[in-house]
Amino acid sequence: MSAGKIVVYGGRGALGAAIVKYFKAKSYWVAAIDLANNDEADTCIVVSKEDNWSAQAAAVISGLEAALGTEKVDAFINVAGGWAGGNAASKDFLKSCEMMWSQSVWSSTITAQAATRFLKEGGLVSLPGALPALSGTPGMIGYGMAKAAVHQLTKSLGQDNSGLPKDATAVSILPVTLDTPMNRKWMSGADFSTWTTLEFVAELFYKWTLGTDRPASGSLVEIVTLDSKTKLVVN
Repeated sequence: MSAGKIVVYGGRGALGAAIVKYFKAKSYWVAAIDLANNDEADTCIVVSKEDNWSAQAAAVISGLEAALGTEKVDAFINVAGGWAGGNAASKDFLKSCEMMWSQSVWSSTITAQAATRFLKEGGLVSLPGALPALSGTPGMIGYGMAKAAVHQLTKSLGQDNSGLPKDATAVSILPVTLDTPMNRKWMSGADFSTWTTLEFVAELFYKWTLGTDRPASGSLVEIVTLDSKTKLVVN
């Protein structure tokens, strides 16, 4: 018997893999959704980046139907997405906007739709926001625009008649910089004491899945780390 069931969208990335590992250690059944398999998960649903929005959604829904049947999960945790810079004058401006939209907004709306079918009453849905997107992002417009859309989706899901199960909670996490191997590689001279550990985020999701210290539905939760100490600021 598992302690519970969760779905991790982006379960092959650095943060997603850390979440899968953490929940598996807590005896949870875990499904991972990504562009490739995560062998630590109990089941994997692979989406193709060549597929359009609707086709990716269909793959996720059919994969969850096959894996779950009539069972429900305790949480949908979406940590998918990427980053691209550029302002409106950039040569690749439209390309970067399209990529950011597909990575963050597509996955978030698919997560929301899947949660209406497979989430338990009182369950958790978390989507991938970003702190910079609370204001203008002139040097990374595509990224900021996509993340702002995720914030709006979260607020909408947090209100009545959103389609989510009864008493479900929808939140977005808004980290600044996560302490991942790739970030350390590309920003080796940065102050790591301002970076948030993957273990902190994984434990946070575990507590929220249990209902412990869970913020109000529709909240945008800033994750702020200074001097290697992390605090949450709920908007």
